Parts: sequence; structure tokens; C-alpha cells
Amino acid sequence: MLFALVVRYDCSPMKKQLLAAFILLAIVPVVASNGEECTTAIIAGNATVDGAPILWKNRDTDVLSNKVVFVSEKPYSYLGVVNAKAPAGRIVWGGLNEAGFGIINSVAYNLPQKTGEGEDLEGLLMADALRTCATVTDFENYLKRNLGPDLGARTNFGVMDAEGESAIFEVHNHGYTRLNARDSGRNLLLNTNFSRSGTPDQGAGYLRFDREEQLFAASPQGGVSVEFILQTAARDLGHPLVQHLPAAAWKELPEDRPYWVHANYTINRASTASVLVIQGVRKGDDPRKAVLWVLLGEPVCSIAVPLWVAAGETPAEMREGDEAPISREAARLKDLLRPLKGRDRKEYVNVVRLDNRAGTGWLPANLQLERDILRETELLLRGNPTREQMAEFQKTAAARVLARLKAIDQPPSSSE
Repeated sequence: MLFALVVRYDCSPMKKQLLAAFILLAIVPVVASNGEECTTAIIAGNATVDGAPILWKNRDTDVLSNKVVFVSEKPYSYLGVVNAKAPAGRIVWGGLNEAGFGIINSVAYNLPQKTGEGEDLEGLLMADALRTCATVTDFENYLKRNLGPDLGARTNFGVMDAEGESAIFEVHNHGYTRLNARDSGRNLLLNTNFSRSGTPDQGAGYLRFDREEQLFAASPQGGVSVEFILQTAARDLGHPLVQHLPAAAWKELPEDRPYWVHANYTINRASTASVLVIQGVRKGDDPRKAVLWVLLGEPVCSIAVPLWVAAGETPAEMREGDEAPISREAARLKDLLRPLKGRDRKEYVNVVRLDNRAGTGWLPANLQLERDILRETELLLRGNPTREQMAEFQKTAAARVLARLKAIDQPPSSSE
């Protein structure tokens, strides 16, 4: 089994990294782009509650078991979300490094792609960018150096840095378009699986994009917050065209009667393996305080945990074993939420499992624990936490999350 809590590999040029990746692919295949359909947002600091940029990604993929790993590297160590069977951190699907540089992506199916050229290497590129880039400008220069048939990208990269910059790069092998979040009019850029610079009305994810637009248009006054993204946007089961009960009304549903919602074109999907929310810092602030919030599993079945690169590790609950313990428990709850078998039937969720009139749904208590962790994290970051304090905080938070998930639908112990 390939596994390492802290991984080291030689700093080397991009071509050597590509060769290493192809060797790795012979052992652990990377999911192809056909399995990647993600929902993302890039938010400038002047549109957030605290003035710091935010990146968000709901990762939709065929590889439903994810982990979070710490990679010790030069010049920059980083945290990355990885497939459970590829935990070395050479291929990541979003992450944050010690300089405060963060990156996410969503495949853009309306960008050009030539037969016989490199493709599906976005995970490798993001790992290499986390290792080598400190700023958005660094990343742009990285792209310029590596454009060509071997780049292997057809994607929207969302990036931010500790200087307060945030942007989307709509990238294909032979070019890119840069869009700055602060220049968008609303100071944020929402994305699914098409590029603004690509062929109009091609690509995918337009219904999820329309729903994103609805949600962010109705976001609370005072700016976008990590709490809004995690608790509202990432877990959304709404649809821009099909009307059904909003989440606030689920608490009035009878416990003994299923209420089915078709959740294939929603933001929270059966294919959502994890959520990343990268909470940056304002220009001049300590980049050590940038936070990688990660929720493993289908969003409505799990709870987010804050992580720091400065901690120098990730909690065992999020990376240990063949399947991370939190991911495993979220998968168990997913089976309760989606009890119907078969591909089309699995697209339906029984929201009574989440909330109901009898108060037996698991979502309200999950959201409350997550809010508690959000508040405690804010208090921690108001000071000047040490590496040890960060490591202990994230370890405790992950343990609380796992304990909560394990307790759902479990019989009481003999002592209760």
C-alpha cells in the first residue's frame, strides 16, 4: 500500500515531474476528466466578511474516497486533498501551501483539446504549483513556462495568495485566459464545468452554475463567509428549475414518510467526494493563519474540519488507513440517505433522514457542531497560535467530527 504521513521528493523541473507522474499512474490510475464535475467559487477579499479571499470547491468525481495529506517539500510544503489510493501527495485535487498560496480546479469541457496531446494531468499540475508557487503571478509564470502539448490541462484553475490576489485561469494546452475576481463586478467568480472563454453553450454544469448564482445573490449582507459556503452553498439540494420544499421546511416533514429529492443536478450530489474551502489572509497578515477547511464525503453526510500547513501534519481521522475514518462514516450515512439501489435510483435522497418533525434527522446537530468549530477557530486565529496549538486544535476538531458521525443512528451504550 502506498502511504506516507509526510512525503518528500526531489525538487525537479516540470518534465521530471511529468515522468514521475506517468510512473505513478502505472500503479495508481488518476481519475479521467469524465469523472470530474465540480462546483467552485473564487471570491476576492473585498467581497468577504473579513477582507480575505476565499476559494471553494465541491469535488465531484468517480473516486469517492478522499483523504487530506501533508507534504513536506522545498521551497513550499503543502496540504492537499487526494484520492485515498494515491496518498503520496504528488497528485492533488486542491490545496494550500505554507506561503498562503491556494489552488482548486474544475474541468472545463468547452475548452479546446487536441487528439494525441497530454490530458487529465490537472492533479499533477496542482501539486507541482503548490510546491513551487507563492503568488498568483508565480502561477501565471508557471503556466507560461509549461504551455504546450504535454501540459495536459483543460480546466479552470482557481488560485489565491497571501497578497490578497484571487483569479481564475481558464487553461488548455496552448493558452489561457486570466480573470481576476476583483474585476468581475461582484468581486467573485462562480464556476462549474465550462469556461467563459470557451465555446458558448458547450461544456457542462450549467444547472449547477445557475443554482450557484441564485444562492450567492441571496447570500447574507456584509460579505461572503466560510460559514455560508459550508453550511448553505456546499450542501445545497435545490434546483434552479424544479421546485420542491426548501431546506428550512424539512423540519415540518413527518418522520415516517419519505420525501424524495432528485439530487443529480444539484450542488450536493452523489458524486461529491469532498469539499474544500480555502480561507486566505489579508495582505500583510501572517500566511500561517490561512485555513484549509475540508469536508470528506457527501456534504450533507459529513462535517468540515480546519487544517493548517503550519501544523505539519493532518489528523489521523482524515488520512489514516485504506479509507479515512471520517470518509468511511460519511459513506455509511450516505447509504442511509440514498437507500435505493441502481444508478438512477441512487440519484434520489430521502431528506427526512436529514431533518423532520420528530427531530431525528442528523443535519441540524451536524451543522451546530460545525458552527461551534467555526467560532472556536475564529477565536484561535485572533491570537498568535503556535504550531503545536494548531496541530492540537485540528486533531481535536477531527476527533469531535468523527465521534459525532459515528453516533448517528447508533444504539445508546449500556451506560446511557
